[in-house]
Amino acid sequence: MRTRIIGTGAYSPERVLTNADFERMVETTDEWIRTRTGIRERHMLAPGEDTSDMAAEAAKRALDAAGIEPGEIDLVVCGTITPDTILPSTACWLQKKIGVREIPCFDVSAACSGFIYGLAVADGLLARGRYRTALVIGCDALTRFTDYEDRSTCVLFGDGAGAAVLRTEEGERGILYTHLGADGWRAHLLEIPAGGARRPASVETIAAREHYIRMNGREIFKFAVQKATELVRDAAEHVGCRIDEISEIIPHQVNTRILKAAAERLNVPIERFYSHIEQYGNTSAASVPVALDEAVRTGRVAENDLVCLIAFGAGLTWASALVRW
Repeated sequence: MRTRIIGTGAYSPERVLTNADFERMVETTDEWIRTRTGIRERHMLAPGEDTSDMAAEAAKRALDAAGIEPGEIDLVVCGTITPDTILPSTACWLQKKIGVREIPCFDVSAACSGFIYGLAVADGLLARGRYRTALVIGCDALTRFTDYEDRSTCVLFGDGAGAAVLRTEEGERGILYTHLGADGWRAHLLEIPAGGARRPASVETIAAREHYIRMNGREIFKFAVQKATELVRDAAEHVGCRIDEISEIIPHQVNTRILKAAAERLNVPIERFYSHIEQYGNTSAASVPVALDEAVRTGRVAENDLVCLIAFGAGLTWASALVRW
């Protein structure tokens, strides 16, 4: 028995922020943004729209693609760092919106690695035989935590959600290998300083703009290139295949230069790395499942292809999954 991905879905808010919009907000240019990140536009939640709303839309599309009803879901795992509320979990808000009852629903907090973390957790639970069908979602609304006075970070982030339906089935196709990792010694490189139990919201934290994302871009860039390279090599080694046998690499959509650097180190064509960062920016936990859904629906991923999913983000965290489609 293997855990197969039998359906995918994605959702992006209708509102779009272009580079031209940022030219009016901060000291930057379209050329500067595109040259350093590859991003032209990104999607942004509308007022009154929640993380769980995006997750619900992505989930419904994944269920449709899988050809199953919500009542067939046994387990929901939601990767997010921008929950609707501190409590309850986004997965529980989502549960009501998709109409499933009395099944385990919980969040995984691993930043941009959240979807693959959730994939690995669900795969492990399904392998024990107690559950047969799981819904795994990556969803984040980073624009709600973006400092639009910080020109170095505000142009990077967008909102979105991606989902996958997993089911245990006999055969050789499915999840072949997953790998998770973290290095909390470098947690300070990418953080939102306030809003948790350490520094609850106060007049002082708000005045200091501590509820927004802060990032050491130079160090994160080096970390991402290193991990992107290591994760692909590790997956190929553990499954016993050559890197050139991997049909498609679906990476976290963070920066075009990172993907090009990783491709050079791996000696594979950059075209092997699926990228849509130009239209979406960095959507954190949503980026891998949204890209996977696009790759499947456009035919970039076909039956029996080897597909490698990789992600890296705050924590610092990293994750990979090698799948026989």
